[in-house]
Amino acid sequence: MTDLITIRRPDDWHLHLRDGDVLATVLPYTSGSFGRAMVMPNLQPPVTTVEAARAYRARILAAVPAGDRFMPLMTAYLCDHTPPDELRRGHEEGVFSAVKLYPSGATTHSEFGVTDMAKVARALECMQAIGMPLLLHGESTDPAVDVFDREAVFLERTLQPLLRDFPALKVVLEHITTEEAAQLVRSDHSGRLGATITPQHLLFNRNAIFTQGIRPHFYCLPILKRERHRLALIQVATSGDARFFLGTDSAPHARAFKESACGCAGIFNAPTALAAYATVFDQAGALDRLEAFASLNGPRFYGLSPNEDTLTLLRAPQAVPDNVALPGGAAIHPFLGGSTVPWQVRPAQAAAPH
Repeated sequence: MTDLITIRRPDDWHLHLRDGDVLATVLPYTSGSFGRAMVMPNLQPPVTTVEAARAYRARILAAVPAGDRFMPLMTAYLCDHTPPDELRRGHEEGVFSAVKLYPSGATTHSEFGVTDMAKVARALECMQAIGMPLLLHGESTDPAVDVFDREAVFLERTLQPLLRDFPALKVVLEHITTEEAAQLVRSDHSGRLGATITPQHLLFNRNAIFTQGIRPHFYCLPILKRERHRLALIQVATSGDARFFLGTDSAPHARAFKESACGCAGIFNAPTALAAYATVFDQAGALDRLEAFASLNGPRFYGLSPNEDTLTLLRAPQAVPDNVALPGGAAIHPFLGGSTVPWQVRPAQAAAPH
């Protein structure tokens, strides 16, 4: 049994940091362990311009604790009428690392998202030409589609036509939740399609939401699915397949908003994500492949070098607090809060000088 594993410092390729006091509170849980993170743009108002992204990046960097080496990678929020030249300028100036597409109404703060793929064709053509990746929240918003089928329907109605119509566009299908998504990504050998997987979709199926009552802190979008889907995600995540990589989709909400009559979708997993991933890989007998999933596959897809420093995971029980306090008396409930996880993260170690 392996009790200690050292890997290249990982990156989080899908992260929500919010802004203001929430940003200052949640960022250290990421910056202490991850070298880089792809930061989502669904603020209010959303990050749609180069100037807004540059200002948001500055606020993030100002909140990084002293001693942490962390780089936020910024994304543009794609709207129906986003000017292609704005995306091109952001890409050329090194501000936009990727573009995020939310179908309008799909999830938190997605009301400014895309209503019709035809309306963003010019933007997608521009991105294809300059090699700028598209990050997809892959769910249909057709009200006739069952919530548990929204991802599978999106694959058929939106993603496959998108891949056909834009054959050179790099695409990340984010937070995949279904066997169908895993199979679609595995069937693509172009090198331009990747997928991120969250810790909650690897650890739990949809029963977790309804065990002895409604459990709002297991509610996220895309929603947890059947056990066969969870097992399919574990299989691809632990396979070493370079098309799959770590993306926590950590999404903090104050408890009052999660536990209300109309609770928000999102799970704040940054404090426990690496311990959760290690647990999954350990249970699958694949700890030797955790580094590829967490630290190597993502940089390879984005054309970046892996981090040179390392991080160590230790097999040792760790109690997870029930709350993370926010200024003003509010609190966020972290993923697995109130339980004990079997792994602990030791701080990242700097690489030896050359």
